[in-house]
Amino acid sequence: METKNYSSDSGFILLGLSSNPRLQKPLFAIFLIMYLVTVLGNVLIILAIHSDPRLHTPMYFFLSNLSFMDICFTTVTVPKMLVNLLSETKAISFLGCLVQMYFFIAFANTDSYLLASMAIDRLVAICHPFHYNRVMNPRRCLLMLLGSCTISHLHSLLRVLLMSRLSFCASHVIKHFFCDTQPVLKLSCSDTSSSQIVVMTETLAVIATPFLCILFSYLRIIVTVLRIPSAAGKWKAFSTCSSHLTVVALFYGSITYVYFRPLSMYSVVKDRVATVMYTVVTPMLNPFIYSLRNKDMKRGLRKLRDRIHS
Repeated sequence: METKNYSSDSGFILLGLSSNPRLQKPLFAIFLIMYLVTVLGNVLIILAIHSDPRLHTPMYFFLSNLSFMDICFTTVTVPKMLVNLLSETKAISFLGCLVQMYFFIAFANTDSYLLASMAIDRLVAICHPFHYNRVMNPRRCLLMLLGSCTISHLHSLLRVLLMSRLSFCASHVIKHFFCDTQPVLKLSCSDTSSSQIVVMTETLAVIATPFLCILFSYLRIIVTVLRIPSAAGKWKAFSTCSSHLTVVALFYGSITYVYFRPLSMYSVVKDRVATVMYTVVTPMLNPFIYSLRNKDMKRGLRKLRDRIHS
């Protein structure tokens, strides 16, 4: 009997977060609110930074770009999920699935490189304050941003090209709310062992690089801060890093749980919860984390509010 290739015929069905009809509308309301809060919060961060000249520094340059990437990151997956929650078909074409996967991976990786760039910025500011303006000049910051985007998109392109060569004939139901790598690989009737090895190796290199950069930066920062004689000086230095460390812990914690395990250990329910953490919850929390514990951002937001009201 001839095997039907769903990838070229009917695409896929995105099962979503739950197949229970009673949960569809409540989930739609919850995630719509979370998405709107994410977009509004990150737009406010961007506007506050661009409207206040005192925030035109490398740290806030990277933060504004991180906020923009967070908007793009959630927009890749959440609107489609919201449509599917109110739809009976929940279909996505094979090409649409690959496009969603491409931009999801690209924006996620760009996020990780921007977090690494922010760690480098803190390293230079705390460990080499007298050379800060020379090292973190606008040209270098722009090159770091362009490098982050270029590496991320090349990595994403490789992943999608590998995925496009697979055949999908056993099932066309993706047990997830978007086209993520692991649940799509689960459906393939091709031999995915070589693809998994390439994906795991290349992903480890791409994701581990910014993570190790963050780790190295904070080890240097800790050593430098511990040499500061006064407790007030130590607290002031650490307080400038607390928001960034919180975001790093949320982002890398959930990503490590989802992606750095063999395909055989993939769990639909647990991985969907972890994925929601870094695709929806973390981008939504980022504006609050960076603004509530940051005097400069609070001042910038107040200035933006006054401009709007005047």
